[in-house]
Order: sequence, then structure tokens, then C-alpha cells
Amino acid sequence: MESLIAAVRSGNARLATRLLDAGADPDAVDEYGTPALCLAVDTFDLPVVDALLPCARLDEPAPDGRTALLRAIDRGACEIAERLVGYGAKLWVADAEGRDALALARYWHETGVETELRRRSGSGSVERRTLRRSESGTSCEELSSGGLTIRNGHTAILTALEPCYGIRPSFDELLSRVLAEPDVDHEVWWAAMYALVERHDSAVWDAAAALCDRSDPLERYFGADVLRCTNLFDKSEDAPYDRPLVDVFLPRVTHEPDHCVARVLTAGLVEAMDPRAEEALPELTRHLDAEVRKRAVEGLGRAIERAEPDALAAGTECLGDTNAGVRRAACLSLALAPPDTGDVSDLLAACLVDPDRDVRVEAAARLALRDDPRGDEILRGLAPADVEAPYYWLLYDVYRHRASHH
Repeated sequence: MESLIAAVRSGNARLATRLLDAGADPDAVDEYGTPALCLAVDTFDLPVVDALLPCARLDEPAPDGRTALLRAIDRGACEIAERLVGYGAKLWVADAEGRDALALARYWHETGVETELRRRSGSGSVERRTLRRSESGTSCEELSSGGLTIRNGHTAILTALEPCYGIRPSFDELLSRVLAEPDVDHEVWWAAMYALVERHDSAVWDAAAALCDRSDPLERYFGADVLRCTNLFDKSEDAPYDRPLVDVFLPRVTHEPDHCVARVLTAGLVEAMDPRAEEALPELTRHLDAEVRKRAVEGLGRAIERAEPDALAAGTECLGDTNAGVRRAACLSLALAPPDTGDVSDLLAACLVDPDRDVRVEAAARLALRDDPRGDEILRGLAPADVEAPYYWLLYDVYRHRASHH
């Protein structure tokens, strides 16, 4: 028991996993009676939470009566709350004030994180920092005052919980929630978008499409993101949203003044199957925004496979881009060209001396997959990789290719 609590307090997820595998009690409590899972939630320690989730009792309350889920909601820890709900944590358990999961999230949403934090801490000063989730790329803000730390994920949690209670806020209500957080990577943008996409409602499509002509770039971004994800997540065999998406995105993408909106429009066209979507991609590889250029050259893969001259020319031009991510994407796409296509292998070989290591490794691996040994020295110089290593899957593809051809 003491060893598991110590591992949780030190944030050592691997040790916690080993102890649990060896038979440690997942419901061990500290000297105050607080369960290990609640301790991990209190410190926002997602890896330790993940280690405990499969075996701990999710709804075991701490001495203050709050379960792990209520603590996660109170802390604004959206990612941890998602995990707990996904594992089946009870939503109807109430805190000392009689608030269940939804009511607690709504309280924070309506009161305001900074207001409630100041009230609880009794301090006027608030320190802030932005955190980014490694898995999804979404972000949140962490606020600290008087020794108390809270994350501002409460509105995202509320938005994710409402469907569990059969609640469907209006499109305009969800739009107002995202516009209150101008960082488009914030968790609430994902939560609101996903809640709308999951409705499978033509009225949602129409409302999102109408936003694409608004003067506010945040509104255009949200509208485009809802349309893009509606098409991306659709599992229908006839792809009913694919052509309408291209109808909306294609005439707007090259004229969109906001780079963030242009990224969503470009991503939507890259993901679309309608052949018209490829029309704008060569021009977009010369966009001012590097992320747009990267997505565009990634999307040229199918046209490069067909050895279309415009696509090949755009991909070749991107090998000289100032941004390493764009150059690496160009290596990947150009490598899809048929084996007898001009000097593609020579172009990739020229990238073996690129100043960026990722580009060099990508070029070497793509050459190997084209049965060209010129990059082998770079590949041999890489340290033995495990699944967590950055080049693991790329090297695995090379290994599998060579094993099947020899």
C-alpha cells in the first residue's frame, strides 16, 4: 500500500503499473483516507490515472465525499474527466452541495474559472500558463492562485457531458462557448464541434456552412471545422458530405485571409475524395503559412502517384521550402511517384544532406522503399528503436519492405 501511494505521489506511472501487476491494492488510501486514484486526479497526473483506471474502484469517494470524477471536474481536468467517463464512472454521484457531474461542470461554466478560483483561494493574483495535450493537440489554460491550481476545461467538460444527460444545446449556444475561448486549439472547440457532428443533423450542416461567409475568422474557423469533421467522421458508403464540402471549401480556400481558417479548408480538401478537391492543392503549396503548405503537399500524393506534371512540379518545389516540415512532407509525397518517373530518386537523394535530421531520415527511408540504397548509411546510424522512438514505424516499413522483397 505504502509503495503504491508513494509511486502515485511521485508521479511514477511505470512503478505504479509494476506494483499493480505485482498485486498492490489499486484502492489503497493515504494517511488521510484519500484513494490513490483521487490523489492522481488532484495532481492532473494522467499517466498514473491511466495506470489505475483498469483496476481501481472509480466511484470510491475520498473523505470529503468527492469521487475521482467530481474531483476531475472541479479541477477542470477535461482529459482526465473524459477517461473516467469512458471507463464508466457514475455521473449521478453528488458532492457535498448536492451537485452531480453535470451540475458541477455547469456551476464552473456559469461562475467563471477565474472568479471561482479567486473566491476559493482568497488571493487577488492569478498566474497562467497554457498546456497542450500530446495526443489530440488540444490545449487548456492552467490558473494558479494562493496555492490552488485549476484548469479551465469546465466548459468543455460540460459540453461533453450534456449528451449523456440527453441535453442538446442549440448551435448558437455552442458557438458562443467556443467564441468565448479565442484559442481555436482549446478543448472546448473540439468538444463543441464533436457534439454537433454526432447529431447527424442536416440543420447543423446548414448552420456551419453559413458561418463560412462570416466576417469573424473564429466563426469561419468553427463552421469549416464542423463541416470538415462531419465529412471526415461520416461512415456512409455513399459519402454524402464529400461533394457538398468541396462545393463550400474550393472557392474559398485560396482567397481565405486567415491562416488558421485556411488550414482547416486545406485539410478538408486533402481528406475529400471528390477529384475537384485536388485542383487548389498545387497553388496552396506556395501559401504564406507553412502548415497550409505542408498539408497541401501531403494531399498531392494521389496526383503524384498518377505522375501528374503539376503535382510533381509542386512537390519538387517544396523540397526547397524554408520549413523543414514542408520538406519532409514533400519527400513522403514524391516517393509515391512511379519508379520510372523522371529524377524523383535523385531529388530524394539530394535531401540526404538536408540540415534537418527528420528530413534526412525521411528521404533515406523513402529511397529504401524505392529499392535505392543511397540513404542506407543514415538508416544504419539510427539507434535501435522501440515503439516509442520517433522513427520506429518508418524503419519498420523499410524492414518489412526489404523482408518481402528478398
